[in-house]
Amino acid sequence: MNKKIRYFLLAVMAAFMVGTVTAQSQTWREIHKVKKKETIFGIARQYGLTIQELVDANPEMNKPGYELKKDSYIMIPYAKGNKVETQTPQPQLQPVASEVKQPTAKKSSNAIRMGIMLPLHDINGDGRRMVEYYRGVLMACDSLRKQGYDIDVHAWNTPDNEDIAPVLRDKAASQCDFIIGPLYSKQMAQLSEFVTQNDIRLIIPFSINAPQLMTNRNIFQVYQSANNFNELVIEQFLKRFEGCHPVFVDCNDSTSTKGIFTFGLRRQLEMKGIAYDITNLKSSEANFAKSFSKTQTNIVILNTGRSPELNVAIAKLNGLTATNPGLKITLFGYTDWLMYTKQQLDNFYKYNTYIPSAFYYNALTSKTLRIEQKYRWNFHQDMMQSLPRFALTGFDHAMFFLQGFRKYGKDFTGAVGSLNYEPVQTPLKFERIGNGGLRNRFLQFIHYLPEQRVEAILF
Repeated sequence: MNKKIRYFLLAVMAAFMVGTVTAQSQTWREIHKVKKKETIFGIARQYGLTIQELVDANPEMNKPGYELKKDSYIMIPYAKGNKVETQTPQPQLQPVASEVKQPTAKKSSNAIRMGIMLPLHDINGDGRRMVEYYRGVLMACDSLRKQGYDIDVHAWNTPDNEDIAPVLRDKAASQCDFIIGPLYSKQMAQLSEFVTQNDIRLIIPFSINAPQLMTNRNIFQVYQSANNFNELVIEQFLKRFEGCHPVFVDCNDSTSTKGIFTFGLRRQLEMKGIAYDITNLKSSEANFAKSFSKTQTNIVILNTGRSPELNVAIAKLNGLTATNPGLKITLFGYTDWLMYTKQQLDNFYKYNTYIPSAFYYNALTSKTLRIEQKYRWNFHQDMMQSLPRFALTGFDHAMFFLQGFRKYGKDFTGAVGSLNYEPVQTPLKFERIGNGGLRNRFLQFIHYLPEQRVEAILF
């Protein structure tokens, strides 16, 4: 018998689907997963709503050609006239009708209890991005339900200007096995103390200042700071390109922040006694060519991740290789370059390019295509055109931690080899920081080979 999964929402989690609202102006009753042969009329009657109330909560229903599709999600509002607490909202503990047979089914003691504390609204970009991330989390829950998982999800809207204390007073919060959040540093101190008091694990999914990581063993930090990431990249660069000739290209970009990497790499090369050359995009063809070795493979490193300078650099390399056909050249880039793959793919192949990254969005894999298609079916729109994709990030995070907590309980550390989950986009590998929490240390080089294929080299 399949175990049951129940989704609980609070405040304006799904405001992104229903229009602009203030952070605490509405409370949605729940999300309904559409079953086969259900109709708008039938769903409205099931929840004691008028058709117009249901349509108002789901504006996409007004679009020409809209169809109610099986397994899609729609918002269920409270019927007009029902009194709803909006100042200090409490979670609505009503299961999604399509997920359980008995409306009053008891929660399994074996359920994994996951909390989400993120800005889930349509007020600004933060909210819209986090709603998409949360949708990915829900899709992961749905996938694991089919494997027999029992999962309770509680979600709270915690916008930038909100005091998180009322959320933490909610009894459901203290019963979570782990919480994903927050997005804002100002909420970290209270949340860090809360998870310590209640023996809850806290997963920080994105970039925030979280000094509590150094002392709180209950914290997982997914995001890697630029310093930490660059240290990993430099370490692996030195191992992989031993015996090669580094060529640093000054791109005259005063806005670049890549100096933290190029200076760090140059220091390490100097400490190891490895010779390198520096040239400039404005150098003459003759002077540019002098920086390249005719006997070693040349590893070319720009000091910017911007597209215009990359275009100029490739033009210079094209001219160089045309007049010096025997030169061996490899480009070493930045995660930013993944955004230029469509325009630069042939050049990446030509110059045997390596791009360090903590993620890899491959739009052509069957797994990616399947999840993107399900996202369109469920939410009637495409994912945002961002790198990484927020919904895929949420999907990977939820799959990783839900499987980890099911297998190891609160002893889960996210160490390499502890799970056999193959991520869609966002691999994770955690290491303990002294006596504090766990930090993600995953790194891969995305390698574009001259035979026109791509490989991910994991470290």
